[in-house]
Amino acid sequence: MSSNLTWHQHTVDATSRAKALGQKPLVLWFTGLSGAGKSTLANGVEQALAGAGKHSFLLDGDNVRHGLCSDLGFSDSDRTENLRRVGEVARLMVDAGLIVLAAFVSPFASDRQLIRERLPQGRFFEIYVEASLEACESRDPKGLYAKARRGEIKHMTGLDSPFEVPASPDLVVNTQALSPAEAVNKVLEWLEKEVGLDASAD
Repeated sequence: MSSNLTWHQHTVDATSRAKALGQKPLVLWFTGLSGAGKSTLANGVEQALAGAGKHSFLLDGDNVRHGLCSDLGFSDSDRTENLRRVGEVARLMVDAGLIVLAAFVSPFASDRQLIRERLPQGRFFEIYVEASLEACESRDPKGLYAKARRGEIKHMTGLDSPFEVPASPDLVVNTQALSPAEAVNKVLEWLEKEVGLDASAD
């Protein structure tokens, strides 16, 4: 980082922005294998939040790679940089008073921990979207596992690249045991009970 940079302290701060929106800004970080149902779950939760009048934004792995991270591949170092950028965007959005939903494979525990540490205490919540490799591969909504099995893509998480299961996530949602609606309800009930965020419709 250049020594010529100066941090500017603004008059309107995170507390005043959160107060204006009438909500507790935070990050819900959905992690899990490709095909586990992260995007589906995050989208369902955001729909419920919107219906409750909450101000939120969903950061989705594929969408971010179309713009902000279009220059990155899927090597370990590129994945780390991808998540570093996303973490900084999420931090800015929390500062703006938003509820951020982030759906990323994010296979490495160290990357997820770094994002947690960059956010204010109590603003980052890790949700492990659990599904077996066999279940994810049978779903294979993007055809990635099939391509990886044919040798067309490399560094496929779960096959030739590891996924580090969260050791102590804030919430585990097993999408093999729950329907999409049940999974969303589990997150919403947890949000109200453990985080104090009521997502019931007004």
